[in-house]
Amino acid sequence: MAKRNRRQEILEAFASMLESNPGSRITTAALASQVGVSEAALYRHFPSKAKMLEALIDYIEETLFSRITRIMSEEPSAQQRCRSLLWLLTTFAERNPGLARLLAGDALQGETDRLRSRVRQLFDRLETQLRLILREWAINRVPGPLLPSAAGANLLLAVAEGRISQFVRSEFRQPPTERFDEQWQALESSVFR
Repeated sequence: MAKRNRRQEILEAFASMLESNPGSRITTAALASQVGVSEAALYRHFPSKAKMLEALIDYIEETLFSRITRIMSEEPSAQQRCRSLLWLLTTFAERNPGLARLLAGDALQGETDRLRSRVRQLFDRLETQLRLILREWAINRVPGPLLPSAAGANLLLAVAEGRISQFVRSEFRQPPTERFDEQWQALESSVFR
């Protein structure tokens, strides 16, 4: 149990350092100092910094998709499902600024291509989920939707990704949920006509 707690402590410290040092790379020496252990102790829990980043990406993915499963079962309409998914993504980033840096790719500069690929895959899964919602909604629409489901899903996700990138670029001063309701109205009328 102590090993799991130390792993969690390391990941929490890493996420905190990503938040408090926007634009900076976090070294294992600095992380070890923050946690109060030696670098060797860090490596007993994680064989590399890349594995620590991967664990944080796993956490993001598990958190988002467990909540998306609930959204799909609780929200009756395609509009509410899409809105709730975008709200989930942007509020998650806002509440976890260090993890927002991972989502925006900012914290992955100079890291392995595999890590950047994992974040791309996460966003691909989000876009696929939106596309499925829109495709299901469009099946019985007469006239058909304004945008094909792939284009609509891409537009919705691009807005959320852009808001998260602005949040990171502003060093967490411009919340991604700011003006969400007004922007959602414009998106809704564009996608759901």
